[in-house]
Amino acid sequence: MADYPYAICNVAGRLSALSGVCIHRGGPLGEGQLHDGRVVCPFHRWEFDCVTGEYDFDPTRRVATYEVMLEGESVFLLVP
Repeated sequence: MADYPYAICNVAGRLSALSGVCIHRGGPLGEGQLHDGRVVCPFHRWEFDCVTGEYDFDPTRRVATYEVMLEGESVFLLVP
């Protein structure tokens, strides 16, 4: 999955990782803004929790999340 986009969030020093593709219309979540612990899709403003991936209006809908490892200044994602 080397070509698959991911979104890395840094909320108050805590790193988390999500799928970089919005479930609504495929927007680039990695280009979105952070707002109160959520990443906002730049296409249609859908918001997803940076830790759980939950969509703010329907928590049963979510983007995939990934474990993050920090080694020195390098960030690694554990992806299936």
